[in-house]
Amino acid sequence: MSGITFLKTEDLEGIVSFYMEELDMEEWVVQCGCTILKHGNMLLGFCQAPISDLDVTLTLFYDDKKSVDAMYERFKDTADKPPAVNERYHIYNFFAVDPEGRTLEFQTFLHDLPPFKDGEGLLAGRRSVRKYSNRDIPPKILDSVFSMCRYSPTSMNSRSFYFKVTDDRGVLEALASERGAPSAPIGQGKIAVAICVDTEKTRRATEDGCIASYHFMLSAWLHGLGTCWIADMDRDRVKDLLGIDRKHYVATVTPLGYPEEIPEMPPKGDTTVLYST
Repeated sequence: MSGITFLKTEDLEGIVSFYMEELDMEEWVVQCGCTILKHGNMLLGFCQAPISDLDVTLTLFYDDKKSVDAMYERFKDTADKPPAVNERYHIYNFFAVDPEGRTLEFQTFLHDLPPFKDGEGLLAGRRSVRKYSNRDIPPKILDSVFSMCRYSPTSMNSRSFYFKVTDDRGVLEALASERGAPSAPIGQGKIAVAICVDTEKTRRATEDGCIASYHFMLSAWLHGLGTCWIADMDRDRVKDLLGIDRKHYVATVTPLGYPEEIPEMPPKGDTTVLYST
C-alpha cells in the first residue's frame, strides 16, 4: 500500500514552484486542480482552495548530517535555529517554514532504520563503496538483508545460490591482498560475503550467481549498507580461504558494512536502446 498527503493551498502555482525548486520535488500527477509532487517515497499533493491548510508539519529526512546542513544553507533565513542533535528522538534536525507558513522539518535519523527507499531511489542511488565505518552490523539487519535475497530468480527455480560470510580478520586481510588495490576494499568492511552457486543444482551457475550477487547488493543498499563487486580473483584460493567446495562457482566476494562516505554519482550517459524493425 502507498499513500499521499493532500493539503489545500490558496496559491497552487506558487507553492508547487517552491516545493519543486527549493525542495527538489518532481511533478508526479496533475489532475482536477491538484498537483501531486514526489521526492523519494514521499508523495505530497496540493489542491487549489479558498483557504490553505497550514496547521501541519512536513518532515523531510535525509541520509546524513551533511545533507541536512546543505538544506539549512538554503533555508537559514526562515529557520528557527541551526541544525542540532535532538537527544530525545536521536535525530539531527532544524525547522523552517514554506511561503504560506507551513512548518518544515529537515532531519536525519541517528539510529538504524528499517528499509524505506523507493525503487527509483534504490536503483539510481546505489554506489560501490570502498571505505567503511567501524560500526557493527546488527544481526537483525543482516538477517533482513539475506532474507530479501530469497526473491532472486534462478534457472528453473533451482535455488542454487548461497552466501558464505566471514568476519575473520585474517581471512579478510588475505582476501583483500588477492588483487592489490582492486580487492583492498574487502579489508575495509566489517565482514565479507562470497556469493556462491552449487553447480550440482543448476546448469546456469554463472547467471544464477551474478543475478543473486546484484540482488544481494541492492538488498544491502536498501538497508543502508555498502558493497563493492570484486572481480577476477583467484577463485580456487578464495574457495580454500572460505571453505567453499572447489566444484562450486563463486560469482564475487564483496565487503559489507556501513559506508564511511557515500561516493558521488559518476558521470552516466544515456542508455543505448536498439529496436529491431
